[in-house]
Amino acid sequence: MDHEIYLETEVETPQPVQDRLREAILAALDEEGVGVPCIIEVCITDNEGIHQTNLDMRGVDAPTDVLSFPMFDLTPGEKPQADWADPDTDKVLLGDMMISLERAQAQAEEYGHSLEREICYLGVHSVLHLLGYDHLDEGPQKRQMRAREEAILGKLGIVREE
Repeated sequence: MDHEIYLETEVETPQPVQDRLREAILAALDEEGVGVPCIIEVCITDNEGIHQTNLDMRGVDAPTDVLSFPMFDLTPGEKPQADWADPDTDKVLLGDMMISLERAQAQAEEYGHSLEREICYLGVHSVLHLLGYDHLDEGPQKRQMRAREEAILGKLGIVREE
C-alpha cells in the first residue's frame, strides 16, 4: 500500500530508530488491513515538547510517552474509506502522533529493552489509537489492544525480552 509517513524530529533521533519506527507504523497499517493509502504525521520530541502539547490539547499538565490525534472516530476493526481521501493527495489523513524520545529512552531502560523496541511499540500503539482502539477500560479493550500490539511487533521480530 502506498502509505506516507511524515516524520518530523524536534530532537536528534538516530536514523536507524527513525527507519524502524516507519517500518513499525507501516506494519501496523498492513496488519490491521488498511486498504486505502493513508498519511500519518509523526513528531519526535522531548518531554518538554510533549508536556506542552499534552497540556494544550488534553489539559493534562504532565509529560507522557506518546500522544495520538485521530482524524476520524473509528471503532476497532473499522477501516478508513477511500472517499475520505484528500482530493489533492488521494490519501486519507489518518491522524498525527507525537512521541517523546526522552521518555522512550527512559522506558527502554526501565523495561530492559532497546530504544528501537520502545519506539516501535509506541508507534504501533499510536496507530492502533488512530484506528479506534482504546485501553481506558483496563479490561477487554485493553487486552484487545495489547494483543494486537504484540502480534504486529511479533511480525517484525520485535518480541518482549524475558
